[in-house]
Amino acid sequence: MKKTISLLLALVMIFALAACGQTAAPGPAAEPASAPAEEPDPAAEPAPAEEPALAEPAEITVTDMIGRELTVTPGSYKRVVCIGAGALRMYSYIGDVALLCGVEDIDNSSLAERPRMFDSVARPYVLAYGETFAALPSCGVGGPQAQAAEAEKILSCEPDIVISEYEDVEKEDALSEQLGVPVVTLKLGPGGVFDENFFGSMRLLGTIFGKEEKAETLVGFIEAERAEIEKRTADIPEEEKPAVYICGLGNWGTTNHLMTGTEKYIAFRVANVKNAVTGVEGPAIQAIEEEKFVAIGEDMDIIILDAAAVKNIKPLYAENPGMFDACKAWRSGEVYLEMAYNAYYTNCEIALINTWFLAKAVYPDRFEDVDMTAKTNEITRAFLGMDLAEQIAAAPSSFGGYQKIDTSAFFG
Repeated sequence: MKKTISLLLALVMIFALAACGQTAAPGPAAEPASAPAEEPDPAAEPAPAEEPALAEPAEITVTDMIGRELTVTPGSYKRVVCIGAGALRMYSYIGDVALLCGVEDIDNSSLAERPRMFDSVARPYVLAYGETFAALPSCGVGGPQAQAAEAEKILSCEPDIVISEYEDVEKEDALSEQLGVPVVTLKLGPGGVFDENFFGSMRLLGTIFGKEEKAETLVGFIEAERAEIEKRTADIPEEEKPAVYICGLGNWGTTNHLMTGTEKYIAFRVANVKNAVTGVEGPAIQAIEEEKFVAIGEDMDIIILDAAAVKNIKPLYAENPGMFDACKAWRSGEVYLEMAYNAYYTNCEIALINTWFLAKAVYPDRFEDVDMTAKTNEITRAFLGMDLAEQIAAAPSSFGGYQKIDTSAFFG
């Protein structure tokens, strides 16, 4: 019996040891098999690189054209208002008119009630952008009889900057404080389109609105045009220069044959023209006495008549034709019509075109190659980006554009 029990225990132990031998010892966990690497597709476009964040425009300090120091942020302005004679015109040469958020009534032809004294005169900036102006709310009446900014109307347009031509330091500072935005003052200067103040105004606008290259291009164009006119006329002996009388030079008021350019008149100086008017002190444009007009009549070889005065000269000629017939140029048919260039201050592109026309009328042999329509379009493209010769000539007070006139028929 004992042998049988011992045998059974031995068998149990053998089976237990066999079962233990079949159990695997624990080992390190097996790593999962990795998928084969994908080959890059040569036709696929590379992923775009992340663009660096644009830096916020930085504030700078500028000095405007009447000496005021202002803090501005170039390129940041989205809502612009222009006030005062010439401000919108000068802004239109450099700035983006799409940023305008208000316009003076005088420049909005859609209004029934507004100043209309310049409606018949070609103002190229209005010809170019009149539709844009007409869609904007009023920032004031404007015009030569409105000599103060209308703060409430300006505020209603919600500008973030104001471009002004009111040249009063205290009033500009007060307006800026009242509006809470920069008020930047421009200036034309006595030399008009050739004046350093005008160049400074263009560069100031370029700086403020991120249009520096555009401003420098325009200034360079004007300087090159002046240099070309001067070069063509520089070597003409004084004794060979005809004496020229220019008249009808107005701004916003009544003008006639007595409103003339003195020896300081810039267009005469640029074109090296001999002025029939001498010995007159004071501003470059002013009225002379009728007695002086009659006295120098026989010295007038050529008359340049600004179109602004035609409406006033016609009745005077009808009343006293002898006064005009006493002028040599009037009798000989050497009378030329230039475009009105002062209409809510100076149309700078017209002033430059007039200088070419003056030079061509006085020295035709030196400017035989100059076609006034082509020259007009070249200049309006430089200032406003479009050809405007046809529209300028079509204005009622342009009388068909640049021309030599038959005085008896023209004023008859």
